[in-house]
This record gives sequence, structure tokens and C-alpha cells, in this order.
Amino acid sequence: MAETSDRHFRQAIIAAYADPRMARVLLAMLLLGFSAGLPLLLIFGSLSLWLDEAGVAIGEITYFSWAALAYSFKFVWSPLIDRLSLPVLGPLLGHRRSWLLLTQCGVIGAIVWMAHSDPANGLTLMAMAAVLLGFSSASQDIVIDALRIESAEAEKQGMLSALYVVGYRFGMLAAGVGVLYLSSWFGPDIPEGAPEIYDYAAWKWAYLCMAALMGIGVATTLFMREPEASAQRTDVVHDSRDYARFLLLFLLVTGNFVLAFVYLNPAPALKAWFLADWAWEGPVAVFVAGFARMAVAIATAAGMAMILYYSPLVPRPMVRQTYFEPVADFFRRYAWLGVTILLLILVYRISDIVLGVVANVFYKHLGFSKIEIANYSKLFGVAMTIAGGLIGGLLVTGFGVLRMLLLGAVLAAGTNLLFMLLASAGKAPMLLATVIAADSFSGGIASAAFIAYLSSLTNISFTAIQYAIFSSLMLLLPKLLGGYSGDMVATLGYSDFFLATTLMGIPSVLFVLYLYYRNTRNGARDV
Repeated sequence: MAETSDRHFRQAIIAAYADPRMARVLLAMLLLGFSAGLPLLLIFGSLSLWLDEAGVAIGEITYFSWAALAYSFKFVWSPLIDRLSLPVLGPLLGHRRSWLLLTQCGVIGAIVWMAHSDPANGLTLMAMAAVLLGFSSASQDIVIDALRIESAEAEKQGMLSALYVVGYRFGMLAAGVGVLYLSSWFGPDIPEGAPEIYDYAAWKWAYLCMAALMGIGVATTLFMREPEASAQRTDVVHDSRDYARFLLLFLLVTGNFVLAFVYLNPAPALKAWFLADWAWEGPVAVFVAGFARMAVAIATAAGMAMILYYSPLVPRPMVRQTYFEPVADFFRRYAWLGVTILLLILVYRISDIVLGVVANVFYKHLGFSKIEIANYSKLFGVAMTIAGGLIGGLLVTGFGVLRMLLLGAVLAAGTNLLFMLLASAGKAPMLLATVIAADSFSGGIASAAFIAYLSSLTNISFTAIQYAIFSSLMLLLPKLLGGYSGDMVATLGYSDFFLATTLMGIPSVLFVLYLYYRNTRNGARDV
């Protein structure tokens, strides 16, 4: 029996790579994964070290992780990308490729803007550029996710996910190791053991090099083929006036959300009504206030959306088809089990993402230099993540998604305990390498399994919007909590913070166990 299973495992892997069309798709996913992974650390890891060198406090540094909240709300504008055909570019390149090229140009422009913003002279311009980069990068992800899902059958998504993760990690490698090496190379010569000196020009040229590297994604977009499933779609055709009204709806609701978040602050009322004065300055109270502010902004934007929906301004059938039908389709297929699935998506990545926001600053505070952080955390860490992603993709193909989801959830939370050892040991290079190897390898397995799982949940008729909702939920809670991780570290210390991130991973393990139990009890095949 074991020999038969092993033979089936090998045959599935060989078949996935043997098809010439599939080989082209796999190569495209590898390169587009690079294009998707490169912007991420330019908002988080590398940017956190830049801000730390510029003298920005750790609490303000981690707030910059909110620039990537666009990833958590991309389902709001993903229907525009899914349904709206671009003039000129659309007929020339196809629906998906035209949007991909536009979003990649937005990423390049945002990186160039960040390169010309010195955080030592104020954070406003840098924050605006980081938000634009988050928005453009999240929009690029919407298109790439749809391309990936439309390019192959469900049983081949594990392989596509694995290659996408590998490319993604190479992009992160360029943005992590590349930026740190380049900023050191462009900067002044510093004697070994001497403190590093902040040099804005070095960071500027490092970021401009990253903008140039985005040319890899642009070239892939220009030379790849439009997926057949996208080229044959007929449900994206609407009257141009409907598209204009739909775009106006999006702009009004988005503007309402931004204004509400900036000008409506429920924190004083919360302090007076619910929270004692002695608790107000703690990290819990800060999180409650921030969460309430986000909730008020979302509620205000939702109210505006409902008012516009019932007004003559909005093409109501188009809104129903774009927003309501994908959600209704999901619950028609999964019924009440869909609630458990959405809760799993919400918490699955919380443990490693919240820790990752402060990781680079933590290494710096232990006494490691930028080059050492690049070598250990980025170069070695990304290599281990790539290995984990490749092995995770193969394991998903051979043993099923839910089993690998469970393994990934246990490993992602459990390896955070190793950071407690590192916090107590101080600057210990070998221990740092061990911790990073374990954390990165487990993260690669978890990512490959989770991407394959999200892909299996989508209906090809609503590819972009459904996957955008899933991936948005995946990042919403982790990114929201990650913004407060600096305050948590300042209050709890690093060791207790790492313990807290481990405990955050327990719900994801329980949800996967429940889904696996339901699957086994019903005799369903593990996807």
C-alpha cells in the first residue's frame, strides 16, 4: 500500500512538470512570484532598519506595517480589476496582463517615491509612498492570483503554489539581502565593530535598484500568454457608463473610509466609558482604541456604500454580480462550514506575521550588523523558506492540503518559542542561524499549503474577488496586531512577546483539526 502511494506521489510530480504548456506557466509563476515578493520587505523588514538607523522609535516603526493593510482590504477593489477592462492596454495585452502591467508600473513609481523620501526629515512623505506601494503591490497580487488559478486545474495548484512561493521568496531575498548589502556598499566605510552611521543617499540608491529589478515582472507580463479562461470570459462586458459609475462608487466609499479613519477618533469616549485610567496606557488599551477606530471607519464606509447602492447613481445589477454573488456562491458551496473556513483564514498566519514585523529590529538590538542580518535572516532564511516551499508543494501534491495545513500551523507557532532562547542568549550567531532555519523552513511549508488551500476554495467564475477576499482576511488581523507589536515589545519585553505570538497560533491548529475531522467523517477526499 505504501509503495502504491509512493508511486502515485512520484507520478503526480512528474506529470505536473512534463507538460510543455505547464512548464511555461510554472516559469511565469516563478518570475511573477519574484515581482510580487519584492515590494513586501520594502514596506516591512528593510524599511524598519532604514527607519531605525534614521532614529525613528520602535513604536512608530511598527506602525508602518499598516501601510500593507491594503492587502487586507484588496477585496474592495478587486472586482474593479476582475470586471473592468482597461482602454488601449486591455485589447492590446488582454484583461489580466493589462492590469498586471498597470499595477507593476504603480509599484515602480511608489518605490522611486520612497527612495526620494528621507525619514530623518519627517515621516509624512515616506508614509504616503509606503501606502501607495502597499496599494499597488496588493493590486498586483490580485491579478497574479487570478492568473495562477486560471492557468491550471485544481490538482496542479500545489505545484503552481510552490513555484510562486519560490519566486516570492527570491523577490523577498532581493528586497532583504539586496537592499541591506547595497545600502552598506553605497554608504561610508565603517571600521569593524564601530556603530553604523545613517546615510540617506545609501538607502536612496538601494531602493532605486529595487525599482529597476521590478523590470523582471514587467518583462514577464509582456511575454507571457493570457490564460485561456480569462481570454474566453464573457461576463466582464458591461456598458462603459456602468463602469464609470462603478468606479465612482469605489472612489466615494474609499474616500469616505479614509476621511473617517483620519478624523473620527473614538478613543476618548472609550477611555471615559469602558476602560479604567490605570489600564489606558497599556498595549491592550492602545489596541482596543485602534481597533475601534478601524471599526468606525469601516462602518462609516459601509453606510455610505448602502446609501449609494439604493441611489440612482449605482448600477445595482453590476454591484450584485460583482460583490454579492461571489460571497453567496461561497456559502452556497460550504454552508455553515464556510464560517469555520473564514475563521481559519483569519488566524492562520497571525503567529509568524506579528513576530515578523519586529524581527529585523530585534536582531539589530541584539547587536547584529546590517550585513549579518542580511546573511543570516535574509540570505540563509530565504533559502530555507524556498526549501520549505518546494517540499511543502510536493507534500501537498502527495498527501493533501489539510494534512499539510495542520503541520504548517503547528510548526509556525511552535518555532516562535525558539526566539525566546535567542532573546535570552543575546548575540549568538549559531543560535540565530538555527532559529531562522527552523522558522523559515516551517513558514515555507505553511505558505505553500495555505496558498493551495485558498486556491481550492475559489470558483473559477469569481476567481479574483473570491481569492482576494480570502487573502485579505488572511492578513487583516495579523497586520492590525502587527502595527502594535512595537508597543507590545516596549511593555512586555521580547521574551514575553514571543511567547504571546506562540499562543496566538493555537486557534489555527484547532480550526484545521476540526476541518480535517469533518472531512474524514464525511469521507471526502483531502484536496
